[in-house]
Amino acid sequence: MQLADGERWNTAGSSWTRWKERLITGLLALSVLAVVLPVLAILWLLISRGVPGLSWEFLTKDPQTFALEGTMGGIRAAIVGTLYLVGLTILLAVPIGVMAAVYLTEYARQNIVTRVIRLSIVNLAGVPSVVYGLFGLGLFVYFLKCGVSLLAGGCTMAVLVLPLIITASEEALNTVPGSFREASLALGASKWQTIWQVVLPTALPGILTGIILAVGRAAGETAPVMFTCAAAIITITDLKPHLLDPVMLLSYQLYKTATSTSAHGHEQMQLLQNNKWGTALVLLMLVLGMNVVALILRARLRKARRW
Repeated sequence: MQLADGERWNTAGSSWTRWKERLITGLLALSVLAVVLPVLAILWLLISRGVPGLSWEFLTKDPQTFALEGTMGGIRAAIVGTLYLVGLTILLAVPIGVMAAVYLTEYARQNIVTRVIRLSIVNLAGVPSVVYGLFGLGLFVYFLKCGVSLLAGGCTMAVLVLPLIITASEEALNTVPGSFREASLALGASKWQTIWQVVLPTALPGILTGIILAVGRAAGETAPVMFTCAAAIITITDLKPHLLDPVMLLSYQLYKTATSTSAHGHEQMQLLQNNKWGTALVLLMLVLGMNVVALILRARLRKARRW
């Protein structure tokens, strides 16, 4: 039986449609591989080269100088300093960022001024981190006379991550249904009570997304802390933070170790290489660990929703 012209066209058209669908599916799969494969390669490289350098002494010993260029010994001071810096950054940035997002979403009039403010926040997220470092050096280190200290570094990193927290918090607040606000106001609650008891708890999982991004960036940045708070060698005698003292950081120690050219001899070079890859692996594990904790908390908060 011969097919009519229309049937032939439909058959050819459906074959072309299926071919295009398969082509698009293949391109999307390749895009996923292009993202996943580099991540797996980085993990494999860090694990394969970093694990030989890990030991209990490496994690708990104090650092040692190595020909005034690199750092040898343990990384205890760098781990503690990184935790201090991340904690202070989040402590300073989260309240300011969330309050700014609440004002822009719930109180500010939607006009050209707020649009300019939002555009400025987005642009600030793309400013190179070294610029923030110079800003922190001029404002916190010299003008406010904080010196090269944990306080100056924490304030600088808080300014750096503020755009991330504000943007993520504003997006989370905008996802809260307007009916929630209307129902709360209809029951006699004030606007602030509605925001505090209804809007913010509902938007909290989305706000945590911005905090997760801020934690990763605060722990991994090197350029800003070089100007404001990093020290090459510090031996800590206790675990109490000293806001006006410099601190060692994993990212800065990794930079100093990776750029050191003063090692001589095969044994010294091997120790320096183990220190470099071990520090990188510990930094990755620390960031991933903090992110996993935040992701678990966010998942539990989302599960607790009733809508």
